[in-house]
Amino acid sequence: MDFYKVIRTRRSVRSFKKDPMPEEVLNRVLEAARVAPSGSNRQPWKFILVKNETLKQKMISACDNQEFIAEAPLIVVACGQKLPINRGGYMGEMSMLVDVSIAFTHLILAARAEGLGTCWIGAFENEEIKKLLEVPDEYEVVAVTPLGYPSEDVFTESKDRKNLDEIVSPNKF
Repeated sequence: MDFYKVIRTRRSVRSFKKDPMPEEVLNRVLEAARVAPSGSNRQPWKFILVKNETLKQKMISACDNQEFIAEAPLIVVACGQKLPINRGGYMGEMSMLVDVSIAFTHLILAARAEGLGTCWIGAFENEEIKKLLEVPDEYEVVAVTPLGYPSEDVFTESKDRKNLDEIVSPNKF
């Protein structure tokens, strides 16, 4: 699929088929995240694939009671290792958020290219997920997404986007 079509038609999916995805499709999506760039090639990420139905149900309460996340065949939890790098002079040990977000974006765009749906979940309880999935202290949960085939055709281009002149300034803010 054309890259620009992928980025123009990626959508947040909130309804999934129960159909499992072929292992080779999942591996291509995960490979896209694996090869993402990171500062000094640190790759401070770990992706947890939650397939167990009991764990998926427990993830609902940890994700602001968004029940649709458990409909998908799996839930991807992106974790980042806290690093003593102070990007921008203000990020401190949470600078890994940038790297993990880049890798997570690779994952969701690769999923779209494969016909899979995702929904970047930012409403979650970090400590609850860490306890549930036994995430070590030196990591934080950065993002969560269900991953699976959408129950309906949702991949259309959005018309609700700002114009370039609203988001781009030449030379100065």
